Amino acid sequence: MLKQFFLICSGVDLVLIKDCSNGEQNKYAGIGATIFFTALMATIACSYALYTVFDNIYTSIFFGFIWGLLIFNLDRFIVSTIKKKASKRQEIAQVVPRLILAFIIAVVISKPLELKIFEKEINQVLLTEKNQMTLDNKTQIAQQFTPELTKLTSEISTLKDEITAKENETNKLYETYIAEAEGRKGTKRLGKGPVYKEKRAKHDASLADFNQFKKTTTEKITLKENAIADLIEKQKLTEAKTQPVISNFDGLMARINALNTLPWLPSFFIFLLFLAIETAPIFSKLISSKSEYDFKLENQESIIKTWIQQQVHQREAILQTDVDINNKIYSDLKTEEELYNYKQKIARNLLKSQADSFFKNQQEIL
Repeated sequence: MLKQFFLICSGVDLVLIKDCSNGEQNKYAGIGATIFFTALMATIACSYALYTVFDNIYTSIFFGFIWGLLIFNLDRFIVSTIKKKASKRQEIAQVVPRLILAFIIAVVISKPLELKIFEKEINQVLLTEKNQMTLDNKTQIAQQFTPELTKLTSEISTLKDEITAKENETNKLYETYIAEAEGRKGTKRLGKGPVYKEKRAKHDASLADFNQFKKTTTEKITLKENAIADLIEKQKLTEAKTQPVISNFDGLMARINALNTLPWLPSFFIFLLFLAIETAPIFSKLISSKSEYDFKLENQESIIKTWIQQQVHQREAILQTDVDINNKIYSDLKTEEELYNYKQKIARNLLKSQADSFFKNQQEIL
């Protein structure tokens, strides 16, 4: 049962192979098994590749199965159309296009499996790339908010400097009237005289102005600090919105690019393995000599070809014979007097009818 299934996979003529030796049947059963398992690996590879895209196991398996059937059909077609020729050059000429197709199929099958085999290494590469992308993303977002933050911070610093300068000015007036009262500066008279009162009034006015200025300026500083807090919150919100894009940066193309950053030698040997599997049936038929099945297939094709040639030749001979008979018949009729007189009579009547019709038309015109 299994042998019959693999013979079907190989694409051989089941009627012809049935009458071949057991060894010949085993040979083509082996070729069919290679075709089947190649298609099975293609199904697994495609399903995994599509799972990284759709993230749905049922959809991935369905389309992976369709892809496996396509690969199975292609491989079966490639192997079944390779026929033994009279010379190796002719065989190689018919195999070259099929080898190119087999090469493409091997690439398509091996790449998804490489992604699965080196999944841990690829995840590490992607993690490094995601971390770098996160840092770059934060830097780019910060660059959008930095000018406004810098401007507000500078304005706050300026307002604080103005408060400090105003406070220092008021403190100097305080020191002046205290020194006047103590007799250390100014009139250098101890006590609270007119000069003291004048300097005290100047200080009190400056202090009141300073308190009002400080209150107004503090309100401005609070508004600007709130604006800075809002900008920082917007910056964090923007980072939070863009982070999922970076977190989901693990699709098929990202994984292939990550795979390309890994050492090439392991991937290359995996590709060679699948290339060998894919081309094994082709090379097995190419290097093997003509076998029992090949002779029977060639004999069957020769029978059909000869029969068709006979049919074509027979139809051509019938056609030529019919042409020759017709030519002879018409050649003989050309010399018969009875046929000549009959046609002459008909032609005379036709000419008379034409003359009568022309005369009648002329009368009507006149």
